[in-house]
Amino acid sequence: MLFLYIIVPLLLAGLLPLLGKLSKRLLPDLLASAAMLFLLVLTVIGARPLISGGGVIQQATWFQAPLNIRLLLDGFSLLMLFTIALVSFVVCVYSIGYMEHYGAKANYYALLLVMIAGMNGLVLSGDLFTIYVFLEMAAVASYALVAFGRGPDELEAAFKYLMLSAVASAFVLLSIAVLFAVTGGVGFGAVAQGLKTLNVRTLVGICSALFLAGFGLKAALVPFHSWLPDAHPSAPAPISAMLSGVLIKVSGVYAMTRVFLGVFGLTPALTTVLTVLGVVSIFVGALAAIGQNDIKRMLAYSSISQIGYVVLGIGIGTPLGILGGLFHLFNHALFKSLLFLNAGAVEQSTGTRSLDKMGGLAKVMPVTAVTSVVGSLSIAGVPPLNGFWSKLLIIIALVQAKMLTLAVLAVLGSVITLWYYLVLQHQAFFGKLNEAWKSVREAPFWMSAATVVLALLCVAVGLAFPFVVGTWLQPAADALGQGVNVALNFIGF
Repeated sequence: MLFLYIIVPLLLAGLLPLLGKLSKRLLPDLLASAAMLFLLVLTVIGARPLISGGGVIQQATWFQAPLNIRLLLDGFSLLMLFTIALVSFVVCVYSIGYMEHYGAKANYYALLLVMIAGMNGLVLSGDLFTIYVFLEMAAVASYALVAFGRGPDELEAAFKYLMLSAVASAFVLLSIAVLFAVTGGVGFGAVAQGLKTLNVRTLVGICSALFLAGFGLKAALVPFHSWLPDAHPSAPAPISAMLSGVLIKVSGVYAMTRVFLGVFGLTPALTTVLTVLGVVSIFVGALAAIGQNDIKRMLAYSSISQIGYVVLGIGIGTPLGILGGLFHLFNHALFKSLLFLNAGAVEQSTGTRSLDKMGGLAKVMPVTAVTSVVGSLSIAGVPPLNGFWSKLLIIIALVQAKMLTLAVLAVLGSVITLWYYLVLQHQAFFGKLNEAWKSVREAPFWMSAATVVLALLCVAVGLAFPFVVGTWLQPAADALGQGVNVALNFIGF
């Protein structure tokens, strides 16, 4: 069953360019949305019961002969599969209306599905080399999607993204090669067991630095963040939502966390590095966002800041810190996707991303305005919305770990976030309506429907956070909290 997460999107991606010849709009829209709805339902109904007894391994076979291709599902990978499927489905629904003016929908959905297959494969990978393979699959598709508009800005941003991402991939591959040479394996359990029996602390430190640089760049963690403020604004709005909502978390945070907590083990030195980088990212991203006039560029810098909260929580290494970090990872996927989709609706309706040219849009785009307010308050951590609870868990975890200075800084970062999002809302949606926008109308139905769904989820998760924590987040936190012991249960894998 786990192979369906890879086979379904890849198979459809291969067929869509051909089916697009028959129908340029209806078939691509219908098939892509149906495929993501299928994977979302499969995750909730089919995959979740599988982990009731712990991690699950599924091995590929060819004519009943086993192949050396195996996928691993545990609480952490299940959470990521659910997040990917949920955001991807909403993005596909939004794209029905948004991508009309781009054309070539079949090619767009084909690339999007390849990226989704790569992300799904990455989170189901049980060895380091498979992580690298799927990391590259998702990355190659994302380069093309960033440049999908084929304008000068898009091409420049995609090229910059490609070059820096290639460097990150080289760091990751080099570290994997070194670990294979030392331990003789690439499976999580094999590498963890090899490092446990060998005295290679210096080598582990070097590999950790390479992984941190490689995955840190994929996650846009400061100081590896320079590509993100160009790539996210240049991409089509639904791709910006995918990049910020799930890709940087899967390619960066998930992969980094899986290796550091599940293979190497979280040492005090690594905790210090991750918490410091997390706090630095919070403030660099937040302070840079304050000075932005481009709405999508402001959101891009905000992503850097919010990734800092995720890394800060996980980096603490305590059960509550890991839970808070994972909760914020999931919440950020919801409200940042919502905000990027809203920004796309505004840009499509007005033809501009400049905040100083907007004003009063709530009078002509009320749905976009209301959902944007929900997203802004959520990301700023205003109760009772979902972002409040995840930030609260992280701050409490910092206090429990006696990291009081970092706790105060985390609160201050949230105050700054509220500040610049209130500025965004005021400049874009409130105040006097700009005369140029009197003829503007609300976004098309499918675009508005997608943003309403995400806004309702932000409210619902905030109100029902104990259920969400117990159902999806606690199993993921437990899988990470057991650290290397989990990997050692899969020796030889």
